[in-house]
Amino acid sequence: MTDMKRRSLLAGLAALPAAGCTELAETGPARGLFDAVEGWHRATHRTLAARQALAREYTPEDRSPDIRGNGSLTVDSEYYRAQLANGFADWRLEVRGLVDNLLSLGLDEIKALPQRTQITRHDCVEGWSAIAEWTGPQLSHLLDAARLREEARFIVFRCADTLNGNDYYESIDLVDAYHPQTIIAHGLNGEPLPEKNGAPLRLRVERQLGYKHAKYLTAIEAVASFDDIHAGKGGYWEDVGDYQWYAGI
Repeated sequence: MTDMKRRSLLAGLAALPAAGCTELAETGPARGLFDAVEGWHRATHRTLAARQALAREYTPEDRSPDIRGNGSLTVDSEYYRAQLANGFADWRLEVRGLVDNLLSLGLDEIKALPQRTQITRHDCVEGWSAIAEWTGPQLSHLLDAARLREEARFIVFRCADTLNGNDYYESIDLVDAYHPQTIIAHGLNGEPLPEKNGAPLRLRVERQLGYKHAKYLTAIEAVASFDDIHAGKGGYWEDVGDYQWYAGI
């Protein structure tokens, strides 16, 4: 993300309407309104700072013996089965939408990017947790290479699997997209990502619950809104009304 984009993002999250408030702000009703807005301003900065904090990372000795699969455990298509059999040699990940440089990357190209390995805890909304080591490039590297346009506000993750006949997808905002622990993982505990855990690629967005960690990734799409995507709520589970869009922990 460019400095201009970062400044734009932070300004959009935390800017105060300040024009014309000097003398007016000293009057009674206006003073109360100004104080309320100032309080919102402080709260917004605290919220933003909390979301930028790192999730706890663990040691190899802390890793769970098994990382269970959840939701889809495979992709029921001939294409996926063929890719699974040949080690995903032809699998492509697109970066598209509101970008100036469309990308289509194979696994070798993704693995050739700077990599991050992190041992973190996966917290499922169903109540179970597991600690695992994940490896992959930071999402920010892909977005910077694709050159996000200024109007981009959200990142949508398209997946190969379906549930109840609907394409599975998820999304996050740019704060989480540029978090240093948000990665596109291809490795789990030093081995290629297993089928049940989302092979060949899955999202790791460590400051959110497990249902946000989209699996079987085929595309990353920058958008300005969710209005034209399925039910417009930003994710499969959000569209059906089961879970909220933001699942921060």
